[in-house]
Amino acid sequence: MNKISEEERQRILESSPVGTFALMAAVVGSMVIGWLFLYFGVFIPRGIIN
Repeated sequence: MNKISEEERQRILESSPVGTFALMAAVVGSMVIGWLFLYFGVFIPRGIIN
């Protein structure tokens, strides 16, 4: 395994988790798109409950 310097290790630990934020944004975005599809594509066309 490659040894990294203490400064590089500290820089990595202090940086924000960009990949995690991107994955969270993709998941939330797909959930919003799915909810909008269900709402406007399924629930609204069926009309009110009788």
